Amino acid sequence: MGPEGNPCYLAGDGVGYLSRLADNMEVTQLGLAGELLQEAQRVLDKRQWTPGELHLLTVQLTEALGNVHRIAVSRGARLPTPADDDLDTVDDPEDEEDERDSSDPAVRR
Repeated sequence: MGPEGNPCYLAGDGVGYLSRLADNMEVTQLGLAGELLQEAQRVLDKRQWTPGELHLLTVQLTEALGNVHRIAVSRGARLPTPADDDLDTVDDPEDEEDERDSSDPAVRR
């Protein structure tokens, strides 16, 4: 984070020491988020928690979600822009299945 609490992004061609360091940090943050998610599930499954435990869990989950969001935004910014901006033209197998099901009178929802 920068001095005003804004995220800092590494500009460059994606090679070199700082890029590898940033990639390693992202891998670590994503791994920690996954572990925290498992811990959250364990805490919630027990159904016996104190307000302090829930508060700490919420603080940690918020931090992890912030890291994951920042990583996703950063990685998304590095993706090439699709040649076709009309995403409605992309075939979705689920949509086709829904259309088949809705046209079949034997299928009820």
